[in-house]
Amino acid sequence: MNTTNPYAPPRANVYDVSNSSDEVPADRGTRLVAAILDGLIFAAMVYLPLIVAGGLVGKRGMNGGALLIGFVGLIVWSWFTIKYVRANGQSIAKKMLGIKVVRADGSPVSLGRIFWLRNVVNSLLGIIPLYGIIDALLIFGEPRQCIHDKLADTIVIKA
Repeated sequence: MNTTNPYAPPRANVYDVSNSSDEVPADRGTRLVAAILDGLIFAAMVYLPLIVAGGLVGKRGMNGGALLIGFVGLIVWSWFTIKYVRANGQSIAKKMLGIKVVRADGSPVSLGRIFWLRNVVNSLLGIIPLYGIIDALLIFGEPRQCIHDKLADTIVIKA
């Protein structure tokens, strides 16, 4: 006679997924400096050339050449950013400061996940009043994840 209960729940060995011990979360201050530095790098590569070229034109305003210089700066900034994000989950400033973005399970993060979930969706949510402040303040929680990190299932670690 068969002694197994057909109504019993299935049995399987289940192992919890945990972060590996060699992943050290990035310091909050380092993340803040990286965000500020990324903004300054963007401004220096895109806005500064645009303003300088526009100033050289004079009172007539912006011309096509000034806009072209700003557009070239945007292309160069985009190329470096995409190159570093695809290679190791780092923006330009994150690469300089030795931190990177990975999935919460420690696996590499894709360019699409960073672009769409961490940037586009987060920017769209920015229309909600006080969202930006709340997003930034969540860095002080135990997992050191902002809302955009939780949306993309990512963490920022020391590289």
